[in-house]
Amino acid sequence: MVKCLWGSAVVLILDQCTKLLADAMLSGHQAVVLLPFLALRKAYNYGAAFSFLGDASGWQRWFFIILALLVITVLAAWLRRLPAADTRIRVALVLILGGAAGNVIDRLVYGYVIDFIDVFYGNWHWPTFNIADSAISVGAALLLLDAFLGRNKVPSTR
Repeated sequence: MVKCLWGSAVVLILDQCTKLLADAMLSGHQAVVLLPFLALRKAYNYGAAFSFLGDASGWQRWFFIILALLVITVLAAWLRRLPAADTRIRVALVLILGGAAGNVIDRLVYGYVIDFIDVFYGNWHWPTFNIADSAISVGAALLLLDAFLGRNKVPSTR
C-alpha cells in the first residue's frame, strides 16, 4: 500500500508542478506549438471533463470536490483490499487517485482546474487537459482493459 501511495504522490506532484509552470509561463490563450498536433495553451476549467457544467453558477465547484473526495475514498479502500498480484488494477487506481487529488487541489485552491495540453488537427482541437486528466484517463483505460481481458483465474478442479 505504501508503494501505491508513493505512486499517487508522484502523479500528484508532477501534475501540480506542471500546472504551476503552465500558469506562470503561458499567457492568455496564446499557444506554444511543440509539434504539428500538440501545443501548450493555458485554460481555466470551471467544470468537469470537456468543461461540462463550466458555465454553471458556481455550485459545480463544490459538487465536483465532494464527488472527487468520495471517489478517492472508495478507490483507496478498494486499493487497500486488493491483492498484490492485481498489478494492472493497482496501477490503474494509483493513476486515478493521483489525478483526482491533483484536480481536487486546484478546485479547492483556485476554484477551477488549470489545463494546458492542447491536442489538435488543423482547426479541430480536443478539449485542453492536464497531467491529472491524463492519469485519470490512462487509469480508467487500464480498468476497462482489465474488465475485458479478465484476470488469470485458477481453473476449477471438477
